[in-house]
Amino acid sequence: MVSMKKIMATGLLAALLACAGCAGLAPTTFLHPEYNFGFLEKVAVVPFENLTTDQGAGARATRIFLTELLAAEVFDVVEPGEVQRALLERGWTSTAQMTREDIVAVGRELQVQGLFLATVSESGSSRGGSGAESVVTLDTRLVECETGITVWSATHTEDSRGFWSTLFGTAQKSRSEVTRRCVARCLDTLID
Repeated sequence: MVSMKKIMATGLLAALLACAGCAGLAPTTFLHPEYNFGFLEKVAVVPFENLTTDQGAGARATRIFLTELLAAEVFDVVEPGEVQRALLERGWTSTAQMTREDIVAVGRELQVQGLFLATVSESGSSRGGSGAESVVTLDTRLVECETGITVWSATHTEDSRGFWSTLFGTAQKSRSEVTRRCVARCLDTLID
């Protein structure tokens, strides 16, 4: 006869293994080893590139990133319209076109010490065992405007799976919620 302790221990072990499988990976991060981040006071967020078929992914991630950055109250942040104006005046439609010299020039014009650049490389849904699952991948970086070098970079993938939704098939998080969590995880590697 199986004892109640063995049943409870087996159940607890199964729950712990399920949790471990849902934990996900931490963001991949680069911090320039010689850069003094105390130098950064004012920054700008360049509209994010979108490499996905989800047409709103870049704009959604940019807005969420901007809000999370403002909420952290670490930097003064240039208004998005000013950033857009500076980019359009130079005819840039893609940040992939920006050279170091361009970054230095935009930084000087906006009077910022850093530019946040990012790419949404994945934003979509896939069918899983308990329904549709949202997945978002962001590649973010902070470029210092005096020299045009990258001083911070983080890449992270987040999905809508959670322990309870996986275990019991409950509702998944929306793509906006997944994007917000992905942005927060990336920013946490820069802002403590």
